[in-house]
Amino acid sequence: MTMREVLAGIPIAGASASAAFESSSDRPVEGIEYDSRRVGNNYLFFAFPGVKADGRQFAREALERGAAAVVSDSPAPAGFAGPWIQVDHGRRSLALACRRFFAGLAERLVFTGITGTNGKTTTSYLADAVLRAGGIRTALIGTIEYRVGGEVLPAVNTTPESLDLYRLFRRLDQAGGTHVTMEVSSHALALGRVHGLRFDTAVFTNLTRDHLDFHGTMEEYFAAKRALFEGQAANPPRVAVLNQDDARVKNLSVPRGVETIQFGLSEDADLRATAVEEGFDGLRFQASWRGKRRAVTSPLMGRINVYNILAAYGAGVAHGLDPEAILAGIASLTAVPGRFERIDQGQPFLVVVDYAHTPDALRNALAAARSLEPRRVITVFGCGGDRDRAKRPLMGEAAAAASDFVVLTSDNPRSEDPLAIINDAVVGLRRHDVKHVLEPDREAAIRLALAESGAGDLVLIAGKGHERTQVLRDGTIPFDDREVARRWLRESGYAGRRR
Repeated sequence: MTMREVLAGIPIAGASASAAFESSSDRPVEGIEYDSRRVGNNYLFFAFPGVKADGRQFAREALERGAAAVVSDSPAPAGFAGPWIQVDHGRRSLALACRRFFAGLAERLVFTGITGTNGKTTTSYLADAVLRAGGIRTALIGTIEYRVGGEVLPAVNTTPESLDLYRLFRRLDQAGGTHVTMEVSSHALALGRVHGLRFDTAVFTNLTRDHLDFHGTMEEYFAAKRALFEGQAANPPRVAVLNQDDARVKNLSVPRGVETIQFGLSEDADLRATAVEEGFDGLRFQASWRGKRRAVTSPLMGRINVYNILAAYGAGVAHGLDPEAILAGIASLTAVPGRFERIDQGQPFLVVVDYAHTPDALRNALAAARSLEPRRVITVFGCGGDRDRAKRPLMGEAAAAASDFVVLTSDNPRSEDPLAIINDAVVGLRRHDVKHVLEPDREAAIRLALAESGAGDLVLIAGKGHERTQVLRDGTIPFDDREVARRWLRESGYAGRRR
């Protein structure tokens, strides 16, 4: 494939960039890269700013390694000798180039994209389980891990860079798989990581306050989410599966011709849950779709998972799966790492670890905890550093409103002083007269909460969920809320069942 073929349809910025393109357009392209260390002979090197470094500073190294040209949305640095092709948008151009280079790959696969503030991970696990129950070989791409045809790979981003996505797609294709279920983050949509990718089915879970440090306003945040349903340099999805009970759903502006499946608890939902029963053993309810009711059983706990299950059910319907396969897939998913995950060592109280790190997610997790009717709810939570400060008092208020005892601690403080973060959150915490303790050391905070608990209590450890590290000012350390809880339980003489 030539450079002209790979970059076809991508706008070139300026006369000098056009000249650089024309002079090298017939050159063969053997590969695409955005990491100069992996560049080979006749590769196209895409240079754009990343989280940790600016790829443009490695352009000369890429050229020395044999790059055919550098593609960037910025001008070439002074004295750069090789072909420099300036484009309007680096990441969008990379995504479109990948679609060309991996010719026909995206067309052979069926994509389900799941977006929203909360519930993406659980919904994606459920949707993948439903597809597999239908006999389909799948890939699952999201926050916790990537699964490709049964192979498990570590997750770098919720939604990887487009080049990494296409490499995962190729692995699935080579393994004989056909369906990809993806969490599609607002960052990925705003940055262009899925630009040009046509989703067969798009799912909207909900929208609440998050990521305003990146998007600036709720409207910009919602605009990024909305792009999944409008299509980015690709046709819109064939089917949109939407949370009828979320206030924002009416503003999604789904294009004409897109089939919609609206799910929820409200009477006007297309796919509706009724007769919901919840307990320590999971959920049971009736799902009504097109005049037929079916009994849904799931080991997942908490009413919020009714919505996640309905979203996955809707995705299964969109893919034309048999209802029995949908129900079997839902029943087969026993737990999602760090999502209201039960830590059971045989203790007489319930310990749950959840990823809730926004005010709404924390309220939902606490509502799920309360619905189990424990004697008391004891909550451990913190707020992330270098992120939206305005949500900290809101999280404090959410914790105080629904807990009997709160331990306010650190989450991932990053470059901030943990005590400064706690001071922001405690403003909301003190709006309610709830017993609380401030403990910046997260392990000490978890141990304190567990030591406070007694028979019939529920301890909710919120914020980090599946994460296995903690990001501090001085670096990243190994840290897993689940293992900290298990260790304290073992030390306290509970060495029974583990989950």
